[in-house]
Amino acid sequence: MAKNDYYQTLGIAKSAEERDIKKAYKKLAMKYHPDRNQGNKTAENKFKEIKEAYEVLINPEKRTAYDQYGHAAFENSNTGNNTYSTFTSSTDFGDIFGDVFGDIFGSNRSSRAKKGSDLCYNMEIILEEAVKGTKKEIKIPTFQTCKICYGSGAKNGTKPRSCSTCHGKGQIHLRKGFFTVQQSCPTCHGKGTFIKDPCNTCYGQGRVETYKILSIKIPPGIDTNDRIRLNNEGEAGTNGAQSGDLYVQISVKKHPIFEREDNNLYCEVPINFTMAALGGEIEVPTLDGRVKLKIPSETQSGKLFRIRGRGVKSMQNRNQGDLLCRVVVETPVNLNDKQKSLLHELKNSFNDACNETNSPRSKRFFDGVKRFFDDLRK
Repeated sequence: MAKNDYYQTLGIAKSAEERDIKKAYKKLAMKYHPDRNQGNKTAENKFKEIKEAYEVLINPEKRTAYDQYGHAAFENSNTGNNTYSTFTSSTDFGDIFGDVFGDIFGSNRSSRAKKGSDLCYNMEIILEEAVKGTKKEIKIPTFQTCKICYGSGAKNGTKPRSCSTCHGKGQIHLRKGFFTVQQSCPTCHGKGTFIKDPCNTCYGQGRVETYKILSIKIPPGIDTNDRIRLNNEGEAGTNGAQSGDLYVQISVKKHPIFEREDNNLYCEVPINFTMAALGGEIEVPTLDGRVKLKIPSETQSGKLFRIRGRGVKSMQNRNQGDLLCRVVVETPVNLNDKQKSLLHELKNSFNDACNETNSPRSKRFFDGVKRFFDDLRK
């Protein structure tokens, strides 16, 4: 089923600023939140769409990717599968007000739970894989939520206790003269909780360092410096917070035959001077096999021939680029006596009277040189 446009989901224009996005999200999230619509599956699904749209559009990098590629920018993500499988009243309402007003009022929830960092993985692929698309498996080091304590940091069967110093707020107020200063609690360091019996696996951190293997879908037409985003596959958050994203940075290896420019491919094809003079037919390579190319007589070195539809298919509009073959007339080497004799005979046939007919480019060049020196003598 096709997804709705994220801008339409939030009811905002594509030129909407961050403040407009937050305002629209707060209004819709409060209306459709599952805690306000118990048992209403339609409202629950609507809330999923709203939150998914908000998380993309409020992030500048994700929004840029969405504006350029649409939903295809997130094909490798698992947003639709895992992110909204369960709802907890305190967590989800905290998300709404934390995202929208946290930067204004300094919500102390952010001091207790922190989203994981985004990760970047550099992947080098060959040109054939970039043009046709492929699948790759990568192994990356990462922090993941502890499976023993489920991110709480507390030993199995126990829970973090509310900090007795700040009473769970994570912050304390100090009076200095006429002013009251707010600062992080020195006992719990802003977490609001204290773990008496830490988890034996993660030692109270709520996450562990590990490796994971991911399958990456490389779309056809990708190029160097393009990035693929995998939602929630970055570093795990602390204290059960959301994981960051993983960005796969693509680099395409230099190809021994082809060079790529946008969606076109270029290659140089050497031909001998007899074929250049008399014409003929040669085979040239493409990424899909060989094709025949007709060389007309009197072809000059550097002539560019275009073979349509043998380039790269665009990721944006799916249009196919072309293959451009530049012929290079090769000077023969290691000649035997008979070949040298034939060339001498050919050379002698190019008498002065034939130069203009047989070598018009040389004639124009040397005429230009003569005029240049004549002008200097004036």
